[in-house]
Amino acid sequence: MQKRSPKLIKSVAAVALGIAFSVSGFTASYAEDLMPLGRSAMEIKDGVYPASYFPNTEILGADEMRITALGTGMPNQTKAAVSISFYVELGNGDKFLFDVGTGSSGNLFSLRPDFSKIDKMFFSHLHVDHVGDFMGMHVGGWLSGRYTPLRIFGPSGATPELGTKSYVENMKKAYAWDLQTRSGALPDDGAKLDVTEFDYMQENVIVYQENDVTIRSWPAIHGLDGSVSYSLEWNGLKYVFGGDTYPNNWYVKYAAGADIASHEAFLPPKALATYFGWDLAQATYVSTRIHSEPKAFGKVMSAVKPRMAMGYHSVLSPENYQAILEGVRETYDGPLVLARDLVVVNVTKDNIVVRDANVDDYVLPPDVGKAYIDAPRSDEKSPSDKVNAGKWKGYTPPEMPKK
Repeated sequence: MQKRSPKLIKSVAAVALGIAFSVSGFTASYAEDLMPLGRSAMEIKDGVYPASYFPNTEILGADEMRITALGTGMPNQTKAAVSISFYVELGNGDKFLFDVGTGSSGNLFSLRPDFSKIDKMFFSHLHVDHVGDFMGMHVGGWLSGRYTPLRIFGPSGATPELGTKSYVENMKKAYAWDLQTRSGALPDDGAKLDVTEFDYMQENVIVYQENDVTIRSWPAIHGLDGSVSYSLEWNGLKYVFGGDTYPNNWYVKYAAGADIASHEAFLPPKALATYFGWDLAQATYVSTRIHSEPKAFGKVMSAVKPRMAMGYHSVLSPENYQAILEGVRETYDGPLVLARDLVVVNVTKDNIVVRDANVDDYVLPPDVGKAYIDAPRSDEKSPSDKVNAGKWKGYTPPEMPKK
């Protein structure tokens, strides 16, 4: 089992109690985001964080990484546990989405981010609970400040039609009417999609390298060929996103040295059978052959030895949480967080802080910047003359304001 330093022991206790902890301070970032009106962010002093994370109130340190779990649940999501997505922010101003499962866009919007900078999306595989909010993220981000193409990175499949490029192209065809109606009113380039598809069997190969950020992929074992895991390395920090996978040699090898290693800790067979109403044989197959049950997650983390292990992919009701925690602790005694939606993890070289985000369920969309307002737009669209001829004479709209 992993030996823990006093700092890490302190961090484990803090996570278990739901308390933010700190070890040292850091230098504030100068990569400023566009703040919502009426909101100003403050620098964290002496490494002392508030107990809860209030979006857009903290300046991310220049050497700091922030990881927010936008979705941690199942395909049959609940209000408090939507499908899988993780949002990574870096002190250099870069932002990344790893998977965009169904329901996750609402949690992203609740953070009121600067959408002009959220233009990079990485798919681990093409299950709906990992890519189901792709359309919502594309159009919602375009409406809310992104005026550049959305960049999508993802694996190939066993055949071309099962790969990321085919998925994106066919999804775009499916909501062509939506894109056509919004073009003209919104910046033209924001509708565009830039897809990078890579070989799902490549091992620890670079799929993205810009602005001192390196992202690599390696194969995962889940359902069919075409699932991958990722690592993001920047400024001496490393985050690993496992996607969904059976325990595999690649993850154990390439996740080594991770500060935060996220990997599914799926429901154990008996709990899964109760959750879905399945017989134990079916639940055992899904939990231990398609996914990674908690004991398997623990074994993987005992081999990887990250600064902190992060489990996800369940609805953490009290009984589920207990079943997962007991399973993990049979095989792993290191630093651990079982992530629920809107858990926030701040990471520096000296410090790991785990908190919950505090958001407003009815928060307005974020504000847009001048560059978005001034971005080129083509002609606005309108229904045909035969449809417009059906307008009711009993209503006259107000005059349009002068530009």
